[in-house]
Amino acid sequence: MKLFISADLEGVAGIVNWTEANIESSFSKYFTEQMTKEVNAACEAAIAAGATDILVKDAHSTARNLDPSKLPEQVKILRGWTRDPYSMMAGLDESYDGVLFIGYHAAAGANGNPLAHTMNMQNEYVKINGEIASELLINVYIAASMGVPALLVTGDKMICEEAQTINPHIKTVPVNEGIGNAAISIHPNVALRQIKEQVQAVLADDLSKYKVQLPETFHVEIAFREHYLAYRGSFYPGAKQTGAKTVEFAADDYMEVLRFLFFVL
Repeated sequence: MKLFISADLEGVAGIVNWTEANIESSFSKYFTEQMTKEVNAACEAAIAAGATDILVKDAHSTARNLDPSKLPEQVKILRGWTRDPYSMMAGLDESYDGVLFIGYHAAAGANGNPLAHTMNMQNEYVKINGEIASELLINVYIAASMGVPALLVTGDKMICEEAQTINPHIKTVPVNEGIGNAAISIHPNVALRQIKEQVQAVLADDLSKYKVQLPETFHVEIAFREHYLAYRGSFYPGAKQTGAKTVEFAADDYMEVLRFLFFVL
């Protein structure tokens, strides 16, 4: 069994403030350790369930958050950014049996996490086919484009609820619930236990149930915080500025969508 893990930080147990997500800040040490523990819990459970090949993509900020020495020896880790359109899913290909998303969070334009955003802090929202698009949705679609099932999502309550609207079979572990600029969190050790339980449960299941069907066409809209970013984005081939702060793009091929997001977002 070959598994891919995409790990973020703004959805790990207890996190609530941007200083805790900035690895240059001393406040972040505890939370990068918790991120490592949550990824490790998923890896340990996967190995116990028969996984023989696990690649972890450190997918937060500098992509240098996880402590590789605290992960099982069977695990490989992709640190840093490849600078290709796959971004948080770099390293994934059609050979993988499934993807686990650890530490994910609510989208820009949503209120389920004090740290809600999509890819960066320059946009108010990203929409795909008229719906707010989270990093989770963007990345689940990457997996779907390769025929790889999305098995598990951990993070805030809102992103876990979104996961089950994408595919109700996806296992979830909600560790935080955002309330305004605050969050209620479960105990970090409880989070680790629940992650292990849900990984074991999903890997004992029929993984084909977890595949996601890509839409046939894509219409993307980005609303930027600054108007000049929409103007700049309008020069991307096929893109159109549709408002002072909005730019739109349409394609039938999801790779074209990823290229647009990579160069414009």
